[in-house]
Amino acid sequence: MAGGRALLAVLAVLIAASAQHLKREASFTISLRAADNITVTIKLKPGVLPACLIRVKSGPRPELKIRPGENVTLSFTCNTPEKYLMMEIQKNIDCVSGPCPFGDVHLYPPGLPRLNRIFIWDVKASTKAGLELKFSAPLRQIQPGEMCPDLVSYNINSCIDKATVNIGTFCRNGSVSRVKLLGGVIMSLHLPWNLTVATSGFNIANRSSIKRLCIIESILKGESSIMLMSPNYPLGFPEDELMTWQFVVPSNMRASVFFHDYSLSNCERKEERVEYYIPGSVSNPEVFKLSDSQPANIAGSFNMSLQGCDQDAQNPGVLRLLFQVIVQHPQIDENVTHLVDLSKERNMTVTIHFEGWPRRTPLVSEPMCLICKDPRTCDRVLTLASGATYKISFLCKDLSHLRITAEKGISCVGLRWCESRIYSLSVPKTVTQLPVQLHKFIWKLIAPEEINIEITSPSLKLRQHLPEQNCNTSYSYSIISATPETEMNVGIFCPGGAIEKIQLRNNITISLKTFGKGFLNESNHQDLKMSFVPHIKDECTFTVSPDSKAKTYLQTPNSHYGLPPYVSISWYIIVPSKQVARLGFSTDRMGITCETGRAYVNIKEQMPGAEETVRREDELLPQPRNMHYNFWVNISNCKPVDPMQLSLKFWVTFVEKQIDLAVIVGVLAGFGVLAAIGLTVCCIKKNLSTAEQKKR
Repeated sequence: MAGGRALLAVLAVLIAASAQHLKREASFTISLRAADNITVTIKLKPGVLPACLIRVKSGPRPELKIRPGENVTLSFTCNTPEKYLMMEIQKNIDCVSGPCPFGDVHLYPPGLPRLNRIFIWDVKASTKAGLELKFSAPLRQIQPGEMCPDLVSYNINSCIDKATVNIGTFCRNGSVSRVKLLGGVIMSLHLPWNLTVATSGFNIANRSSIKRLCIIESILKGESSIMLMSPNYPLGFPEDELMTWQFVVPSNMRASVFFHDYSLSNCERKEERVEYYIPGSVSNPEVFKLSDSQPANIAGSFNMSLQGCDQDAQNPGVLRLLFQVIVQHPQIDENVTHLVDLSKERNMTVTIHFEGWPRRTPLVSEPMCLICKDPRTCDRVLTLASGATYKISFLCKDLSHLRITAEKGISCVGLRWCESRIYSLSVPKTVTQLPVQLHKFIWKLIAPEEINIEITSPSLKLRQHLPEQNCNTSYSYSIISATPETEMNVGIFCPGGAIEKIQLRNNITISLKTFGKGFLNESNHQDLKMSFVPHIKDECTFTVSPDSKAKTYLQTPNSHYGLPPYVSISWYIIVPSKQVARLGFSTDRMGITCETGRAYVNIKEQMPGAEETVRREDELLPQPRNMHYNFWVNISNCKPVDPMQLSLKFWVTFVEKQIDLAVIVGVLAGFGVLAAIGLTVCCIKKNLSTAEQKKR
């Protein structure tokens, strides 16, 4: 046993010595020529503890700078220095006092340790002779904070006098092929430790002065989409500067520009603007404000320039721009126009948009669908206002990706003016005739406090959407009642039910939502109407005429969150003359405890002397009962103890009236007595008549 322990100890010493030997062998010699003007700095990564150091002759250290002309041998105190250390290789190039090293930029020196590397080229140049960076493989600009998938990135800064402007950060695999800059440039290439590359991927060329901050060239091939942003984004474009993007687009393609994010500075002189040079345009340059819809469906290559202004020194503001360029094939039906006549409509907007808007914007890989007011004014979202007529067209391979959302406002300022008017809540044919599916049509009904709103469906009537009676139509209505303080979801309704009328005290929003393509046919039969009526007692009143052959379910509004505190809701149930209604509740209790006030269920038939059935929240609800006449169901809420909510559901069915046999027997008996009396009277009269005749 002791011999075994001794052997293990010897092995441990040998392994430790071997590891130390390997560490000493893992050394690097970095030789820098004085003429190259290169400085190499090895240092700890930001925020990393000094768990690994650089070992040189003078001893371990956390940072090492090797200057031009120096020759240094180094190693590391750990086996994984890439976790803790990084390296900067900076080359200073003076193109003002000496010749520029034009051509391919090489990565130097060779044989560097495997650490994250940042190669920096600091090029000093005159503003009279701009520099051009040309990339062997086009780049893709990314937003601040975004990472490149392969962790390889280029950062370009322009240097004019002492000012530095961040032109942008770029990844590989994009469309940006060249960047021309006025004056000097600081170009950096970030490489991860585990990637070996032979070249920098760009070269430097000299050109004449470009008389602007920079020019970015982007070559777009085939159907594609790119995102670009102004220098210093999002911090702000330099004051009174000018820059240009050059877009090379195949002649058989079409390009469209969309601004996704922009802000304006506070100008003292001039005006911030965007200028386009478009082949074949009669007004080059075409000038746009940043708030305008930008040109679309552009045939071929074009230039776009951003011009700043002289800013207010006390409050300069921020000029920034993030935009997208989409390139696609010309659409087959781009010359087909559709008429949208909103000239006779009031307070109405129609928005045509990509499916899912506004919750999300389409991905680059998704179909490109554009809506155009004219051949050059197109967007993925187009809003048309009432009072005008539009001719629109679609640049879209598949119109099924588009949707229509419309909104119409109806208001009343005085009951005398609007009481007698009946408004039709139907979708205008100018909307349904478009080759795009209607997603939602919203009516916003607004009335003063003393005026209420009545919704009717005379022929179709409405069905409340509940688990027991699902809507199976191609559309439904969501009705929301709102005050400045509270909002109450009255419910979801569809045609083909028992509700003839709904009266509400507050402003109302009715949203018609479609399901599938069947709405186009069913839309011809819409009969929802709206009118303004005098003040009503309850928050909401339903008039219900149930189907005599089906079970009708009704539920209190705001079912998911409970009836609001102190709100009272009524249902007026119509009972046919030859039938009896059977009323029952789906639960035996209200299920709440009141913090303040009391909650009630009141049931009363509409007849003289009828008794009222009343139940409080602490009592059992009535058992199913027969109602022979039209009757009221009223549910009033208290303020329940949190988190209790009042949500009640009840049902109504009908049976034929049964004639009571006792009544029938009684009636027949009555008729028998009357007949006997009549017969007796007849006999007496006859006998008297016979006696008188004998006397004569």
